[in-house]
Amino acid sequence: MKPLPPDITCASRPLTFTVTATNEHGEQLDTEIAGEGPLTLYLDKREIVTLMTLGAAPEALAIGYLRNQRLIPSVENIACVQVDWETEAVAVTTREGVKIPAKRLKKRTVTTGCGQGTVFGDLMEEIDKIQLPQDVTLDEETLHSLLENVRHHDSLYKKAGALHGCALARNDKILYYIEDVGRHNAVDAIAGQMWLDGVAGGDKIFYTTGRLTSEMVIKAAQMGIPFLISRSGLTRMGWEIANRVGITMLGRAQGRHFLLFTGAQRFRFAGKAT
Repeated sequence: MKPLPPDITCASRPLTFTVTATNEHGEQLDTEIAGEGPLTLYLDKREIVTLMTLGAAPEALAIGYLRNQRLIPSVENIACVQVDWETEAVAVTTREGVKIPAKRLKKRTVTTGCGQGTVFGDLMEEIDKIQLPQDVTLDEETLHSLLENVRHHDSLYKKAGALHGCALARNDKILYYIEDVGRHNAVDAIAGQMWLDGVAGGDKIFYTTGRLTSEMVIKAAQMGIPFLISRSGLTRMGWEIANRVGITMLGRAQGRHFLLFTGAQRFRFAGKAT
């Protein structure tokens, strides 16, 4: 018998706040700015981490964080996810409990993610176990179409700024688009939503406005996604890990411009024989 889906709250909070700013002409203007606040994650009453977040999809963020840190093996282990903004906490309760060695929680690597992302335990030692599909391709025209769709997507960044956006797409169709104050939060929220919706990553494309660091590459690979695209640049460690796991990674992707860094075997240039 298939387990019931987790019982979750829907506790998105206001994403922007209006403040008064003075422009270059000395005029006072009501201006929207992005929201940000702490959200402490508890797993079976055990405090795990405090995330600084916009609060757009706190339940998916919590689930995706636990998924990408491999602190829970499956969404079926989760009984409920409860967000309470009064206490600035999200409580994740599992069906039968999970055992996490204390030494694993103590071993943390603070990453270059905005707001200081954290990688627990031995994730970087497990990447060699990841196998991404080799029978999928991305053609140049699909890439350009996707970038155009992202450009026209309704984005809170256009109104408030100070945010990173991440999207999950199949071909040029955007399935999810999530923004947060840190790109690692946005990718975790998409990972959580994929689990909740039963969406696999093998034929998907992940797009981010942020730079491609080791953390971003590891998370995309763990989600089983073979294509990773950014309008920004990348780090040396991000490039090394992308090569190691065989992910197809493109950076500086804006308009008709892009740079293909790794995984060229999956990419099809326009006008060239396959």
